[in-house]
Amino acid sequence: MKKEFDWEQTRQKLFKMVSVGYLGDSISIGYDILGTVALILNLAAAFLSTFANLKASYGGVFDEIERWTVLFFAIDYILRLVCAKCLFPDRSESVAVLRFIFSLAGIIDLLSFLPYYLPIFFPAGAAAFRMFRVARIFRLFRINAYYDSLNVITEVIKSKAQQLLSSMFIIAVMMLASSLCMYSLEHDAQPDVFENAFSGIWWSASTLLTVGYGDIYPVTAMGQFFGILLAFLGVGMVAIPTGIISAGFVEQYSKLKHMGDYSKSIDMHFIKVQLSMKDKWVDKKIRDIDLPHGALIAMIQRQGNTIIPNGNVILESGDKVIIGAEAIKNDIPMHLKEVTLGETHPWCNKFIRDLDFPRQTILLSIKRGARTVIPKGGVKLQKGDTIVVISRVHLPDEDEVLV
Repeated sequence: MKKEFDWEQTRQKLFKMVSVGYLGDSISIGYDILGTVALILNLAAAFLSTFANLKASYGGVFDEIERWTVLFFAIDYILRLVCAKCLFPDRSESVAVLRFIFSLAGIIDLLSFLPYYLPIFFPAGAAAFRMFRVARIFRLFRINAYYDSLNVITEVIKSKAQQLLSSMFIIAVMMLASSLCMYSLEHDAQPDVFENAFSGIWWSASTLLTVGYGDIYPVTAMGQFFGILLAFLGVGMVAIPTGIISAGFVEQYSKLKHMGDYSKSIDMHFIKVQLSMKDKWVDKKIRDIDLPHGALIAMIQRQGNTIIPNGNVILESGDKVIIGAEAIKNDIPMHLKEVTLGETHPWCNKFIRDLDFPRQTILLSIKRGARTVIPKGGVKLQKGDTIVVISRVHLPDEDEVLV
């Protein structure tokens, strides 16, 4: 019987493939590598083609590189449009597509290939369209998915956005005020240089930002005195956003370093299970799995890679799933221990009924080769047996310790 085509499953596979940083399969990793190589080749060709001697010798090669890499960008954009529903699963198909189109990533992806084809329809705007090709370089930021250190930059800018905007507003006010003051002081002495307020803005920008091009400068005594004051203020103005960003980096790295240091901690217990084809969790999203209250899937190991799960991750056969659960409040701690008996171990070649176990220690199971032996009194322990023992101690003063 012919298997019915499952479009949603196919789209999920496409979404994994185009999602940067997904380490679940070799196809996705290969696609990321292909995209990165295409982008680097495209940018290298665009850069090298600005050299007249190289363009004369290899202009055809540069054109071919741009042609095929831009085609890849166009196909990549179409695939991302098709998978927009997977990116915004709580939205309708049309809304998800629109959200992707007008997102920052969607606009960058569109500008990566559209300016290359627009001159075909609008030849007069070829020079203007060429300028928008610079947007391709922003695709490099997608490697953030692989490097936490680069993600810190994004987090710092987001967390300090209000402070940075405030400092920019202060700098803009200072530039406007100083330009009007300098125009008033220098216009009569240099009507051709400070001919309007915009000339003053150019001078104040280069002075406040400590660039000092020297193409416009005051010649009157009052203008020079005011320029000295503004130069001192400029050092402080530049230091404001620099200090904000520096403090943000320190905070972010401190947060990452001390992520586990809290005033209150909750003990978590973890187990690891490996899924097989017969398990009910296979081919299901994590959000669709019924877990007991207080339990969660903490991590997934797939083909040697570690995946931090979210609700949209689909479990696959062979996945090693680490399940965590909160410790029950005021419960007596339990210590689970696995011991492999060596030749000199005191329990080796002894019957279980003859062993002197502590009162709150229980022998759970015995692994002997590929078999699991039920621990009964008449079972004789042997060299190489792996025994699983659980124990607990409850002291009179209610202090709980593991043994």
